[in-house]
Amino acid sequence: MSDKPVGEMSFEEAMAALEKVVGDLERGDVPLEQSIKLYERGAELKKRCEEKLKEAEEKVAAITLDGDGTPTGSKPVEGL
Repeated sequence: MSDKPVGEMSFEEAMAALEKVVGDLERGDVPLEQSIKLYERGAELKKRCEEKLKEAEEKVAAITLDGDGTPTGSKPVEGL
């Protein structure tokens, strides 16, 4: 497991870590206590990925277009 706190991970880092957790759990050869810790970490990583996706969606939604559909800038997004 990475030493980097989940809250500091980029989307890509969190997704890669989540894929590893899922792979470890799917193998089925992890002791019960470690499986529980992996599951908890997976839940944190999933939440981080969802947060980063929501941020990206809000940024995309804030892009303003002119009459021809060309991006002209962005409007401020509350909280970003």
